[in-house]
Amino acid sequence: MQPGELGGLTLASAVRLIRSKQLSPVELTLATLERIQSLNEKMATFITVTPDLAMEQAHRAEQAVADGRETGPLNGVPIALKDLIDTKGIRTTAGSSVFDDRVPDEDATVTTRLQEAGAVIVGKTNLHELAFGVTSVNPHYGTVRNPWDPDRIAGGSSGGSAAAIVMGMALGSLGSDTGGSIRIPAGLCGVVGFKPTYGRVPVRGVVPLSWSLDHVGPITRTVEDAAIMLEVIAGRDPLDPYSSDVPTARYSKQLEEGVDGLRIGLPRRAFFRRLNTEVAAALDAAIEAFREMGAELVEVDIPSSEQQRAIFNNIVCPEAFSLHEENLTRTPELIAEDVRLRIEAGRLMLSIDYVRAQRARTMVKRELEAALGRADVLVTPTLPIAAPRIDQTHVEWDDATEPVGHALTRNTRLFNVTGLPTVSLPCGFTGNDLPIGLQITGRPFEEATVLGVAHSYERAAAWSTRRPNL
Repeated sequence: MQPGELGGLTLASAVRLIRSKQLSPVELTLATLERIQSLNEKMATFITVTPDLAMEQAHRAEQAVADGRETGPLNGVPIALKDLIDTKGIRTTAGSSVFDDRVPDEDATVTTRLQEAGAVIVGKTNLHELAFGVTSVNPHYGTVRNPWDPDRIAGGSSGGSAAAIVMGMALGSLGSDTGGSIRIPAGLCGVVGFKPTYGRVPVRGVVPLSWSLDHVGPITRTVEDAAIMLEVIAGRDPLDPYSSDVPTARYSKQLEEGVDGLRIGLPRRAFFRRLNTEVAAALDAAIEAFREMGAELVEVDIPSSEQQRAIFNNIVCPEAFSLHEENLTRTPELIAEDVRLRIEAGRLMLSIDYVRAQRARTMVKRELEAALGRADVLVTPTLPIAAPRIDQTHVEWDDATEPVGHALTRNTRLFNVTGLPTVSLPCGFTGNDLPIGLQITGRPFEEATVLGVAHSYERAAAWSTRRPNL
């Protein structure tokens, strides 16, 4: 298989071809590694590549097929891991010089589950340092560049995990999401990024940023691919105190139910203001597509949504500081200024502010419960803008100037605060070929519904088939 042939291959199609012996896991892995080698220096997508491990796993997967043995759902499929997910014996840096020589003694729970499913681990992807930022501009390991325009950001913090999928450097990847870090790069790079319900996927062995906001989830080319990966990584880990004991499902088998008669909630006041005109037009077209598919459109409101930034900051900063205080004390010079200042802000916040944020968080959760009582899912823009330039610091609106970081998180972080399952998928492109993202959110642990709605739209709109010319 040639590296250029990876462009049209999805995870699901690779699984089917490998099982039917039409595709060799060894050839697929070699092509993927060649793709990484040819593009990584320019695009800074991976921090660590693991060719020896990948080839060992690929040969094992191929032999299992040849022997006619029962294989796992990801047997022979190249997968990338965000470089804050622990891998036994393989450096895991969290994108920071603080952890430049950190080599875990055991795998994260999700790493173990992927490997038990037969996945081929091709490497560890680049990210915004310590997962505390939305650009993946990383002074230690390079700036992750957007495959659609290398002068623009890939988003963060899981920038490398999203860019890798677009460029055929893996057929699936894992990211983490504390304020939008799966969905932001998915939206900017034009792929599918899924944040499950808080506690649905174990976070044991994942370098934390905020224990009450952190999520782990898949980034893939299609919704079906995300559903397949979620089946592998979801489920309780008895050693993870944040993991929920709620039954999982065969998500990939529940994608065809359609949206006819489904109620689509539109929280316009909270999510549809200050949108780039092309983003607004793409969202209008997507909403009309849902109507044409038979969905009922329902206007809903989340009155306290404007408090979300204050709630988020008063939770994430103290929790991040408590986790990284020792590193800030010992080696502050090893942490980039933007990240260091965000973490140090947690030192200055009062305990009463943290308590008030938690109380306000409960109120917002109840408002979302009410909105999702009137609707089956919520549909919103993932982001108000397409990918900004790497050197861009602000977004200009008719009535205000907004920092890029604020713009990129204002539609995503509410669903970390409330822990709801949320997916971003492509819903169009700007005139200069930059992806636009659509966000779909559901009730707690109703991942199947969210993925089913996303799959229906994806199939009708077909944006996921578009690829950059690299």
